Amino acid sequence: MQNSYNPQEIERLVQNYWEENHAFKAVEDSEQEKFYCLAMFPYPSGRLHMGHVRNYTIGDVISRYQRMQGKNVLQPMGWDAFGLPAENAAIKNKVPPAKWTYENIDYMRAQLKRLGFAYDWSRELATCHPKYYRWEQWFFTKLFEKGLVYKKKATVNWDPVDQTVLANEQVIDGCGWRSGAVVERKEIEQWFLKITAYAEELLKDLEKLDGWPEQVKVMQHNWVGRSEGVEISFTIEKDHGEDQDAIKVYTTRPDTLMGVTYVAIAAEHKLATFAAECSKEIAEFIACCKQTKVSEAEISTVEKLGIDTSLLAIHPITGEKIPVWIANFVLAGYGSGAVMSVPAHDQRDWEFAKKYNLPIKPVIAEDKNASKVDVSKNAFVEKGWLFNSAHFNGLSSQQAFEKIAEQLESQGKGNKQVNYRLRDWGVSRQRYWGCPIPMIHCEKCGSVAVPEQDLPVLLPENIDFDGASSPLNNLAEFINVNCPTCAAPAKRETDTFDTFFESSWYFARYCSVDNNEMMLDERVNYWMPVDQYIGGIEHAVLHLLYARFFNKLMRDQGLYECDEPFANLLTQGMVLKDGAKMSKSKGNTVDPEELIKKYGADTVRLFVMFAAPPEHTLEWSDTAVEGSYRFINKLWRLVEDYIESKPNNVPSISADLNEGQSALRRKLHETINKVTDDMGRRHTFNTAIAANMELANELQSFEDMSEQGKAVYQEALQGIILMLAPILPHVCHVLWQRLGNEKAI
Repeated sequence: MQNSYNPQEIERLVQNYWEENHAFKAVEDSEQEKFYCLAMFPYPSGRLHMGHVRNYTIGDVISRYQRMQGKNVLQPMGWDAFGLPAENAAIKNKVPPAKWTYENIDYMRAQLKRLGFAYDWSRELATCHPKYYRWEQWFFTKLFEKGLVYKKKATVNWDPVDQTVLANEQVIDGCGWRSGAVVERKEIEQWFLKITAYAEELLKDLEKLDGWPEQVKVMQHNWVGRSEGVEISFTIEKDHGEDQDAIKVYTTRPDTLMGVTYVAIAAEHKLATFAAECSKEIAEFIACCKQTKVSEAEISTVEKLGIDTSLLAIHPITGEKIPVWIANFVLAGYGSGAVMSVPAHDQRDWEFAKKYNLPIKPVIAEDKNASKVDVSKNAFVEKGWLFNSAHFNGLSSQQAFEKIAEQLESQGKGNKQVNYRLRDWGVSRQRYWGCPIPMIHCEKCGSVAVPEQDLPVLLPENIDFDGASSPLNNLAEFINVNCPTCAAPAKRETDTFDTFFESSWYFARYCSVDNNEMMLDERVNYWMPVDQYIGGIEHAVLHLLYARFFNKLMRDQGLYECDEPFANLLTQGMVLKDGAKMSKSKGNTVDPEELIKKYGADTVRLFVMFAAPPEHTLEWSDTAVEGSYRFINKLWRLVEDYIESKPNNVPSISADLNEGQSALRRKLHETINKVTDDMGRRHTFNTAIAANMELANELQSFEDMSEQGKAVYQEALQGIILMLAPILPHVCHVLWQRLGNEKAI
């Protein structure tokens, strides 16, 4: 080894050593404490970006630290490989999505290896591989047997550019999260998972997640959205010579029931359809509503529009006739698609009533003795005391909740309910590059699950793909099958799973990735739950809620034991350059590959760990990268200079040290104490690095080269190398051996 620091040569030699010695292969050992560290796996887009580098370096530092604590560490890597980008690339480059995806995986795997990440590559998986998606198909059929899967016509978020359904979470400001196109409402057949059956447990078990950021738990709590209220029936006055079903509404404010002046229904409500049959104007309004933005955030701010159906609802207590309006602020996917409108005590209802000159009847006052409240400029939305409410006058809002609920229940017109904002998860996507949904449609038998012996349902990979629609729709050899139940000609499902389906269980599959006979085996109970999960805050709802749900489904299927998949969660901040998030469109990206060629992987790792705490935004700085490189060179020179001057045998440190020796030794152990806490508990790697830099400065100014001075100096120098090894694994591996240590660090 030469005396100057050559990162390219060092990193090549050290990575070869790790590979030849299977240094990071994880083997189950019931006698050893385990530590499962996992960073969210990447989409194989073709090249790593600095966000990837930061995310995976954080995970690698934690893994290496825990391994140095004597734990049995599992740190796997894989690929979230299905999805729209592969289809878009296939159209652009005129190659099948499979070819594009597998080539990208090969390239990105090599990039990850160059960064020196301590992955157990024997557990690598790709969600687009049949060995993986076979088991999610099997699991789906088991959920179907249990009644946790169903198909129904539903109003969905339709992306007209990507030609697919989007989950509510994938609609950002009324637009598709990938395409940016304005999302439309469309009614089509969809497969759903009954996540609502687990709503209460998903909410309750948030209390177990002490190692999660409070912000993420609040986001999940709000998304599940538990509320206590009353479901109330408003019967419809006979019209057109026939009876219509009652309108059912759910409200958390039954205390305002006496102030209802109209009922609002969604454009997709069956009463709206009924009204449109007799009115061209209503039909046109409904058609217009289906083209408007559909995210909940947009609904709260969009201009309130509506149309009178001419239908009348009957107030369940007073018997008063109330007009039924179709309103664009009522969503079909939430509750029953109908709301009781109390404009005096709900701002949205107030704005609508003002626009269409509908009555506003106040019934709640702030003061118990008040007989009126000013709602001329805004609705009064607080709870208070009832007036203008017949025999409920004088009751508090809470008292009225109970009394009104009791009366409605006694008359068969309502009942108390616990409700959730959460809706069942629509998993159907009308795209090609995804896992085929393992169902068959038979005219006689209905929906039939593909038998286990016929799994996996293979996705054809060598196809011509133009992007206009899924090629599965026109592939006769894929579609045409015999019904497994009656053997009659039938049709295979051509929808594929939402890609969040794959990422909702991959963490468990790593534990038994080589088992081709079952989805999971007993090894999963050794490794699960994940001790440390790392990923972006943008996945707080999109991915983490689904993963928690899947974990409970797998537990209840008897596949393993734990209630929650991720014991601790770290959400890293974004990487910015010139104050903006790095992106190709902004022309402000930094290529990790070029940095590695110029400075080495250790410099890149040191910079991303030193520039900011993991949860904070990292601002890119070329100067700081160069500073990180200079520090590694400084550490290298400290070791080389010491090797040149040290005796063959460094004596042990005695109890009789002079003041300077004691001061250096005290500084070392203060640093060890701080770094252990910074890396193990706080995950503030930047302060751990700073503490080691301070210690290196102390060494640089330490001039006592007596026998005891050299012994203290070597102890401190080795201490720095040990403490920085999780962050600078290549150079510390070499420097540790340069100081005469035979075993790998």
